[in-house]
Amino acid sequence: MKVILFVKNLNSEEQAEKIRTALEETRVNFSVKPKDHIVVIEGDADAVYTAKVTIRECGFIIE
Repeated sequence: MKVILFVKNLNSEEQAEKIRTALEETRVNFSVKPKDHIVVIEGDADAVYTAKVTIRECGFIIE
């Protein structure tokens, strides 16, 4: 399953790198696209939940 998370305050490559670094510590398959303000998660509901928690802990808002 592929889920797109819209991240409200993802505006730069520097912010994208912060999310990448945090998500790399999890077992989630992901890609970060700051130009589109999205993070694409591939996996089950647990992977999506883990990604959402991780992104929020980094200080970002998921729409």
